[in-house]
Amino acid sequence: MTDASPPPIDAAAVRAGAHTSKAWPYEEARKLLKRYPSGKPGGGPVLFETGYGPSGLPHIGTFNEVLRTTMVRHAFEALSDTPTRLIAFSDDMDGLRKVPDNVPNKDMLAAHLGCPLSRIPDPFGTHESFAAHNNARLCAFLDQFGFDYEFASSSDYYASGRFDDALKAVLRHYQAILDVMLPTLGAERRATYSPVLPVSPKTGIVLQVPVEVVDADAGLIAFTDDGERITQSILGGQAKLQWKVDWAMRWVALGVDYEMAGKDLIDSVIQSGKIARVLGARPPEGFNYEMFLDERGEKISKSKGNGLSLEQWLRYGSDESLAFYIYREPKKAKSLHMGVIPRAVDEYWQFCAAYADQPVEQRLGNPVHHIHNGPPPADNLPVTFGLLLNLVGVMGAQATREQVWGYLGNYVADATPDAHPALDTLIDKALAYNRDFVAPTLVRRAPEGVERAALAALDAELAKLAPDTAAEDIQNIVYEIGKNGGFETLRDWFKALYETLLGSAQGPRMGSFIALYGIANSRALITEALAR
Repeated sequence: MTDASPPPIDAAAVRAGAHTSKAWPYEEARKLLKRYPSGKPGGGPVLFETGYGPSGLPHIGTFNEVLRTTMVRHAFEALSDTPTRLIAFSDDMDGLRKVPDNVPNKDMLAAHLGCPLSRIPDPFGTHESFAAHNNARLCAFLDQFGFDYEFASSSDYYASGRFDDALKAVLRHYQAILDVMLPTLGAERRATYSPVLPVSPKTGIVLQVPVEVVDADAGLIAFTDDGERITQSILGGQAKLQWKVDWAMRWVALGVDYEMAGKDLIDSVIQSGKIARVLGARPPEGFNYEMFLDERGEKISKSKGNGLSLEQWLRYGSDESLAFYIYREPKKAKSLHMGVIPRAVDEYWQFCAAYADQPVEQRLGNPVHHIHNGPPPADNLPVTFGLLLNLVGVMGAQATREQVWGYLGNYVADATPDAHPALDTLIDKALAYNRDFVAPTLVRRAPEGVERAALAALDAELAKLAPDTAAEDIQNIVYEIGKNGGFETLRDWFKALYETLLGSAQGPRMGSFIALYGIANSRALITEALAR
């Protein structure tokens, strides 16, 4: 049966504990409390921002930034009564620099290289532009998780005049911005660098050309386009800013108070901060997180499509497990591949189980507190996801959820989907994970040497047991046979069990597995192994 959800922590206790908690969201939130000890001037909301470059499909790295920022936002709300907002900002005025590897109609996209993403046809044929397609994908996923955010489009803000005052300020401080940026560039880049990138009236391409400020107050610039000198406004979407200048301008125009970024953007954060000060504003608070890596140790990229997609994780693991994986150790580089999903699922549930009995200070540091912004839901997981994977692995690639529930009846009281909805959800994910990744790799080897006698001894002991023998009692029998079976270490015995009965190098507590799979079925596995 599902357990009662732990009661919420008293708000006063949370606020008191959050002032000293070492959980990273509270540490980040305290930066904002220090920034505005008496509340934000004018009584406005503290503004959190996340950025998205829609040159490729959203991936877990994109979702990661929104989730972590939301955790800091919730932590700040626990510390302060100041209202907050979160803007998910899409840089869809950016020019397409290369064709992504994981999209259709690459030739069509190649014909629009250099054009703003919001002015390029959608290669998928479902939206008015490539940016609109990717923006919709991002919003759909964020909505699925129930994030409280406001979506903002760079193209909309440039075209509508929302950025006009800040753009004119960039022209007024043009030389000071050059003084910040030019020392960071190589000689060749310095020769053509401009903080402002006009959109060509001839080709629609975002141009990388030197620019002359004609009238800052009017927003007018001059530049050469295909040999012709053109005077053009930078307002109304007729230009955009270089990345680092654009980021700073956005902070100033919107009044951004907090934005985190990946470690690869440390230099951008530094230079954009300097430019924000040139424009008369204070840069936002934030921190730099480490990057996700694929199984080869390479940074994941939305244009390459390496690593995991959002859809892949949710096919094989729960959304809470994804949030758990993202929460942990944000300043440590972590691999992001199929193999990390099962452990993330089980560790999430381990922290859920510990939550109810923890004192307040430990709850505030428990990942599930930040995943759920308070106590986790009222549910439990009577078997680990790892054990579930071992079960369906033995059952084979054609196993069904109904068959799995039949086996679970050997081990779980009231084994029904209604009694254990979280387990029911994970069964489908375990079946998919086994079918796609585990079953094709399983090879059960023949037992050798002392392994054969130990397996025969285990079969003989299991034959004496009642079908409902407790898992711990079975585990004790397995342990004793291994201890007296002539193995150099018990690890060798358990490894032999995994490799001969389950077909993998690692596995569960065998007592739990045998109780779950059934004593008679487990004896059949032993018989098959001894016959090899």
